[in-house]
Formats: sequence, structure tokens, C-alpha cells
Amino acid sequence: MTAADVQSTFCATLVDEWIALGVRHAVVAPGSRSTPMAVALAARSEIALHVVHDERSAAFVALGLGLDGIASLVLCTSGTAAANFYPAVVEAGLSAVPLIVLTADRPDELRAVGAPQTIDQVELYGSHVRWFADPGVPTEVGRDGWRPLAATAVAFAADGPVQLNLAFREPLLGTAHALTDRTATVSDPPPAPTPLDPVPAGFDRQRGVILAGGRSGVDPGDVAELHALTAWPVLADPMSEMRGLAGAVTTAESLLRHERFAADHVPEVIVRIGRPATSKTLAQWCDRAVDEFGALLVQVGGPGRIDPGHNVRAVCSLADLIAQEPSGASGTTWPARWAHAEQQAERAIASTLDASAELNEPGVARVVAEHADTPVIVASSMPVRDFEWFGGARAVAHSNRGANGIDGVMSTALGVALGRGAATVVVGDIAFLHDANALVGLAARGADLRVVVVDNDGGGIFSFLPQAATLPPEQFELLFGTPHGADVVALAAAHGMPASTVTAPADLEAQLAVPGPWVVRIASDRSDNVAVHADLHAAVAEALG
Repeated sequence: MTAADVQSTFCATLVDEWIALGVRHAVVAPGSRSTPMAVALAARSEIALHVVHDERSAAFVALGLGLDGIASLVLCTSGTAAANFYPAVVEAGLSAVPLIVLTADRPDELRAVGAPQTIDQVELYGSHVRWFADPGVPTEVGRDGWRPLAATAVAFAADGPVQLNLAFREPLLGTAHALTDRTATVSDPPPAPTPLDPVPAGFDRQRGVILAGGRSGVDPGDVAELHALTAWPVLADPMSEMRGLAGAVTTAESLLRHERFAADHVPEVIVRIGRPATSKTLAQWCDRAVDEFGALLVQVGGPGRIDPGHNVRAVCSLADLIAQEPSGASGTTWPARWAHAEQQAERAIASTLDASAELNEPGVARVVAEHADTPVIVASSMPVRDFEWFGGARAVAHSNRGANGIDGVMSTALGVALGRGAATVVVGDIAFLHDANALVGLAARGADLRVVVVDNDGGGIFSFLPQAATLPPEQFELLFGTPHGADVVALAAAHGMPASTVTAPADLEAQLAVPGPWVVRIASDRSDNVAVHADLHAAVAEALG
């Protein structure tokens, strides 16, 4: 074989192994140095190939595809293309999303000598990846290691991203020859999981709560079993997909803003499953329970270490907690008190939202939560908070809460739509503009992506922070409000997307039933939005008395 044929055979072998191990999607950002791998991927019909022009968008599309638990591939050429993958790699690492990152590179003789389109790509993503390999330009001598290399990448990518840095030498086009047989096994097994702590003494207490968060890796049935044993309420955020469980509480943000309720319901034990909710009110209430009243905080599930308050007593498995057969609050008034308050708060929120003839931002969250018939992705700013606080019992969504950035939300949703058939994404105008490259070529992809843009012409979340009340208005607008004046509908139309503005809840409900792709805009005012949130919390406070 020629050197070019060896490169082509190497890539074809890796792709064949990945297909055998279940990989079904590859996202390719166009470029020259990645030619051998791009051609190998295009040659196999078993791989769904998605070409995305912008590397940052491409990596988030791959992340969205990986949310089903199966690693997708994302490929780019050499140079800064690989650096543009960085935000999605960070998010995948913090959220334990399977992802195999393929960065094409120059051969050794062209590194660090001023060759064009060349940067240092060795271990580019640092600790954000689970594994890294830089096997060098492939040679026939090393062909017995090709399948183990591919298999190792899949094994380490089971709970996060890996980087395979692939050096190719010109000429880049060759012919793939016969592949080696599939007799290889994984050459480097992933590290063993971190040992868990024993269940701490005094775990079985009456006044307990279960906090259910996203990306925990915990079976909802096991959470239901713990609730059945203890009768502890389940404060579930939409990312947990556990709001349908018995004992679920969906209005914690408003309930815990009520000082008397919060003081009367301080827990003695907190079981936190997965990552924390967005609610600072809930986080501060839990920290106070631990720091001032000696509550026991037990962490279950990940992703990774979760202890932002530095007050977790033990990290345990749910199976070990259940094995203790705790009775918790069974036979007491504790669960009934939470259930009654939840009913009162939900009625107050629903009636307040129903009283408005026009859509507001919490109202958008409620309509989407109740009427979207696709997976829902929400931006990690106000949309995720509105889903959590006001979305109700039917609110189920994914949000990129690993790094909590607003970048790549549209592209993540596109990946979900490509992998699962359809997706609805709720974003603010800033997140929409930040990831507008997700719209490139979207009309021709055949992807059922339904985009809901809450447009308040700037950074609405900052209106809830102290900066809004402290800084002079003109300075606040310059640094945090950041109005941009962009026409969301015109931008979508420029990409050939059906786009419109709706104002009434019924109109948004009707639009959600229409297959995508489309963009719908809901206008909002940042100051009015603060008042709407205050009215909703006040309605709950009045209902509680």
C-alpha cells in the first residue's frame, strides 16, 4: 500500500470498529486535513453523516446527539477548528455526555515550525476529556493496534468526551484496502469509579427531603422506592424527569420565598440526587439547614463531584440508602404539609398565568411544558429557571447545566432533533443570536426543530441581579442589559426558515403542534418580566397566608 492508502485503511478500520460498537452518528465540519477520516465516514451508510459548517455549532450538535447515551463522532480539520470545539467539550465533560472528538492534525515535521493552519493540539482539552491519544501518522506496522485504538475511545467515552488527535500526511486521498478482522479487545480499560461512602449514622430522620436534579444517572424507579419508604417529598426540577413521581414538589422556588413556610419546613436530612436545581433560594435554604441546624446532606449520583456548599456529609448509592429501610416521615404530617402547600402554590401560579391574555416569559414556559410533543431543550438562563419555577408537573427538559453557558443551545437542540426525530428549543434572544449558525442549512436538513425565542432585546436575567438596582440605568444597559436591536424573525427568514411573532398562549400552543423547522418569537420587556415574576411569587405567598 502507498502511504495514502495506509491512512485511508486506518480510517476505514476505525470507522468499521465504531460501527460495530454501536456508533451511529458523525458530525463533520468541512476541512482539508481531515479528508481521510471524512471520506471513510461518508463511505459507510451505517453512519448518519451531518455536515455542519461552523465547528462550535458542530460540536454542540454532536453533544445533542450524545444525550441518548451513545457516543457520536465529531470531526474537524487542523488548527483553530479544534479550538472551536472547546465549549462543547467542556459541557460534555461536566455533564458526562459521550462524545468522541476527532481532531485532524499535521504530522510531526510540520508542528511548531510555523506551518499554516497548525496549532498545538496535543491534549488540547486538558482535564475536560476522559482520555487522549495522538497515535501519529498511521503505518502498516501498527495496524494491529487500530481496532484497539477505536475500541478504547468508545470505552472511555462512555461517560464523557475523549480526544483522538489524528495526524495525516499529504497526499490525503488514498484507497482503503482490506480491513483487519474484529478480534481485538479494549487495550486500556477506563479507570474504576470512585468508591462510595457508607450511609452515615442518623440518616433515618422524620423531616427529610429528596432533591431530584438532572444528569444523575439514577433510575427514577429507585427514587420512587425511597419516597415510598420515607414519604419524604421529592423536590424535582425538570431536568430530573421525575416530576411525575408520587410526592413531587414543583413549586419550591415560590414556597421557600415564603419566610414562615421555609422556617417551618427546615429539613433534618437532605438527599440530593444529581446536580442542584437553578434555584438560589433552594440552595440557600439547604445550606442553612446544614450549617445552622445540623441537617445531614447526602449526595447521590453525579455527574462528577457535586458539593458546591462544601457540606456534603456522604456520597452514597441510592441502593445503599434503600437497603437501610428508612421509615422517614411515614405516619407523620410531614408529607401532607408539603403536598397541601404544593397544591396551593400550583393553583396560585396557574390562575395568575391564566389571567393574562398575552404571553409573558413564565407563561411561555408553562405552554411549552404542557403542549410540546417533542423533547424540549431550554437555554441555561431565564428559560431554564422559568421551566423549573413555573413549568408545572409536566415540565421535562434538557439544559446544558454542566458549565451553565448559553452557547450552543440551538445546536444542541438540532442534535437532539437529528437523533430523536424532533425537538423544541426555548431560548432568549441573546442565546438565539449567539448560536445562530445552527440555522445554516437547517431548512434543507429535514430536521424537525421548533425554535421558540423569548425576545426581550438583551440579557433579561441580569434584571434580577443587584446590578439592576445598584448601577445607573445607562451603565446597566451598556454592560448587562445589552440591547442589540436585532430582528429575530428577519434573521430566521434569511436562512429560509418560516418565522413569525405570536402574542397569545393559544397561538403558541397551536404553533407547537406544527412540525419544524420553524422559528416563533414572543416579545417581552425586561422590566415587565421582573414584575411578572414578583406577581407570581406574591400570589403563592398570599395563598399560603
